[in-house]
Amino acid sequence: MRAWRSTRLAWLAGACAAVAAAEPPAPVPAPGTPVAAAAVPASQAIRPRIVVAFANAPGSTPAPAGSTGHRYSGDGYRVSQTAATSAHRVASEYALRELASWPIRELAMHCVVFEIESGRPEHEVLAALAHDPRVMLAEPLQEFHTLTAPQSGSPQSGPPYNDPLYDLQTSLQALGVPQAHQRARGAGVRVALIDTAVDTRHPDLEGRIVRSRSYVGDHRGAGGSQRHGTAMAGIIAADANNGVGIVGIAPLARLEVFEACWQLAPDSDAAACNTFTLAQAIAGALESGAVLVNLSVAGPADPLLAALIESGLRRGVVFVGARESASGFPAGVSGVIGAAGSEDVIPPGVLAAPARHVLTLRPGAQYDFESGNSVAAAEITGVIALLMSASPARLTAATLMALLRPAATPTALEPPQVNAAAALARLDSERQRGCGAPRGNAAEAPPCTALASRALDGR
Repeated sequence: MRAWRSTRLAWLAGACAAVAAAEPPAPVPAPGTPVAAAAVPASQAIRPRIVVAFANAPGSTPAPAGSTGHRYSGDGYRVSQTAATSAHRVASEYALRELASWPIRELAMHCVVFEIESGRPEHEVLAALAHDPRVMLAEPLQEFHTLTAPQSGSPQSGPPYNDPLYDLQTSLQALGVPQAHQRARGAGVRVALIDTAVDTRHPDLEGRIVRSRSYVGDHRGAGGSQRHGTAMAGIIAADANNGVGIVGIAPLARLEVFEACWQLAPDSDAAACNTFTLAQAIAGALESGAVLVNLSVAGPADPLLAALIESGLRRGVVFVGARESASGFPAGVSGVIGAAGSEDVIPPGVLAAPARHVLTLRPGAQYDFESGNSVAAAEITGVIALLMSASPARLTAATLMALLRPAATPTALEPPQVNAAAALARLDSERQRGCGAPRGNAAEAPPCTALASRALDGR
């Protein structure tokens, strides 16, 4: 008997505890009251509680399988007189109070939950019981816990979104947007969107459009000319946590729409602009006071448009443009932040963002996927809006480029893609260095990196 006990002690302890966990809790009985077959949670314990098992030979002929019920009641497996007597004597000799018990037919044992009333340390009581010939096993009444991981969007893993299409926005994860939203969401930043018209009634743009101006006259194009502009507006600033649609990169930013392009065919993203309409739109954006301008368009170099952009750059306005060629408009203008899809080869000085199959808005409360460098430009604009909203000082294009360039050397598997969370971390790191002084007192500033100096003094 002793040898059998020593070889199976650990296994029986686990089995006894498993059966205890499987049963619902029972109330603590009064002394002398029959005990239900249930375990008592350790979290309710005031004194230490232990599980003790005794050999339990069947006291009657077992009933047919399946007829005994989960508490072994009726005419099935019962507690033998020997096991009951052993449990009673052990309780008396060791100053234990019985709380619950259950016979286990599969193991031919009777398990009892005792509470130690003597004040004797638990490990001493268990050590003594382990050498008692009446006892098959003795162990603590242990607690176990589930191992469920927090779901995406829970407070432990980032900001929650109730937008039903968020899970389809894989580009947001690639850009580090959910993590960045714990720091900034674009509040206080006004973005000038120079594009086609935008469906200002779209439910995911409610409250996001400051106003809309048109420079195309009667030439509104085919299909209402809202498709491309609405898509770009959604990528930049679609409302978050409004229970509909998607999440914008900068969902608290405000958009001012400058309609300079017209749609070329119904149900098509293709649109066109010209020097005249774009010049008026850029001039209007500069007059509006917007600090960030999105140009998800591309074309040949244009002296008039370049002069307008250069005027804005001198005033600290940041321009983001879709890149088509090294010398073309707008990304070819020195000082403009060029954007391209990270799926392609990225030339030096151009920022990359995921630009294939990016979910965004369609006119008429619709949603669809969009691809191309226009998308990349809108994504970079949204990320810059996050940085601007997190910075107390005005950020220039040069500073933004320094913040947004990936720190690691890109590889074939990891393209040189912008990451909003990493850029915000760089911005915060530079600010925490204590760099910079109030304007006019640059000589009093402690040593800074060039990035910090530019970020804090607005040069």
